[in-house]
Amino acid sequence: MSTTESRVPEAVVARLRPHGRALIWPSLAVILILAATGYFYGSFAEMWQNLVVLGSALVLGILLWLLPLLAWLGRHYTITTRRIVLRSGFFVRVRQELLHSRGYDVTVRQNAIQSVFRSGDVLINTGLDKPIVLRDVPGADLVQEALHDLMELSQNPVAARRQQEQSAGSDETTAWGYR
Repeated sequence: MSTTESRVPEAVVARLRPHGRALIWPSLAVILILAATGYFYGSFAEMWQNLVVLGSALVLGILLWLLPLLAWLGRHYTITTRRIVLRSGFFVRVRQELLHSRGYDVTVRQNAIQSVFRSGDVLINTGLDKPIVLRDVPGADLVQEALHDLMELSQNPVAARRQQEQSAGSDETTAWGYR
């Protein structure tokens, strides 16, 4: 049986996106925009003034609600049994993958609001220039534990065997440069 036949198929462990708390301000903004539009529309004598109210409400709705919603929807984190896949962007998609077998360091960073909601930034240090950040994920501590477990399970068996052999030492005895 070859090594590719004995491999377990890749399974999705978790699909994440940033905490939904990011949509509170855009939701409040759209409620205020709709309330102000309902209050001011029709109160002006000229039709063009009422159309300006509608136009400005539309522009504000796009800027303060639709764009933040699309930015939130455009960020995905998928954790599988073999890798982490980070996808971001709406019109220009960026996909980044990180294999668990490479080994990395996982750190959780939380501010006061994130700790209340049990979310946080998960920093994955791969030894490259800057760490990969899963921004404001819900259940950040659980994500950190899962990543540690997945990294241990997918440790490269060849590297683990070499490390064992090096730590075990040789069976030969060397005395004064002779065997």
